Amino acid sequence: MDVTAIADLAPVELNKLAQQLGNTPMEPIYLVIEGIARKIHLKLESENPTGSVKDRTGYSLIQTVEAQGLLSKGSVVIESTSGNLGVALSFFCKLKEYRFIAVVDPKTTQENLAKMQKLGAEIDMVDQPDEVGGYLLSRLRRVRERCQEFPTYVWTNQYSNPANPHIHYISTGPEIYRQMHGEVDALFMAVSTGGTLAGVGRFFREVSPATSVIGVDAHGSVIFGTPPAPRKLTGIGSSKSSSFITRDLYNVHMLVKDEEAFTFCRVLWQTTGIKVGGSSGAVLAACAKYLQAHPEVRNVVCVCADGGDNYADSIFNDNWIQKQGFNLSKEHLEPVQDITYGLPCSR
Repeated sequence: MDVTAIADLAPVELNKLAQQLGNTPMEPIYLVIEGIARKIHLKLESENPTGSVKDRTGYSLIQTVEAQGLLSKGSVVIESTSGNLGVALSFFCKLKEYRFIAVVDPKTTQENLAKMQKLGAEIDMVDQPDEVGGYLLSRLRRVRERCQEFPTYVWTNQYSNPANPHIHYISTGPEIYRQMHGEVDALFMAVSTGGTLAGVGRFFREVSPATSVIGVDAHGSVIFGTPPAPRKLTGIGSSKSSSFITRDLYNVHMLVKDEEAFTFCRVLWQTTGIKVGGSSGAVLAACAKYLQAHPEVRNVVCVCADGGDNYADSIFNDNWIQKQGFNLSKEHLEPVQDITYGLPCSR
């Protein structure tokens, strides 16, 4: 639902919308790799109430701090966010009548900033990069400063709160398993806080240990111990390691460049009409390379964290792409020759 429409909903309607959380669809598409159509399933988290997988996280965070007795009507919630979680928390705080402060940075999309404000959030913009060239550590410092200044503020702390991975352990993972009838050979997820990977990974380790769980990260992120570097991708990667991910929860991690992620986003939209965000483009790019190296893999799921509407002024904007110095080409789609909605004709 459009956020402007959500902002105008009466409390009873907001509650009905919140109850639509989860049970997101699985959409099959085909990647043509070396002339062979490889079927993959996209878990479209954009179908959650405010449009991303972070709706699950936001719900779980608020439920948990409420259960701990830390919130009451009129409380002030604060969180560091690159965008989607801020929108989700804005929604749930509006529903619960809490004041919400979103600590963001210049990489947050204008679309997400507008959504948060329409849902009543207060925006605190951090504009100084941290010591590794990102903004996360700067945002976290700002949150801690605000909490010291105002001790009644409640920090939901998506980075360390066990409620983050837990919601994916009890909802996202079981949904994928059920929708795939228990047959998943390989499962790809983007990583930022690591909550989705940790929760889903733990679930699959218990019910389907043969499933290969692949964590997808951005070049320049330090989550898996790789060197820091500038990156334009949002909603994926981090300036610090994850509090949730342990080595036993995944099989492989893969790094994806900005150009590769953006190319997959744009080609997927052009060929199938499915519009996903940058982290989902990265997941598709990693999946393609993995499938090329593993011809035996059949039952594949890519968790698509959000839709592409948040990126109309960036990933899907030719002027923005050129301004960033990107020259997207077919080589960034390799090893994929084509992406199709239905089974392509023989070649």
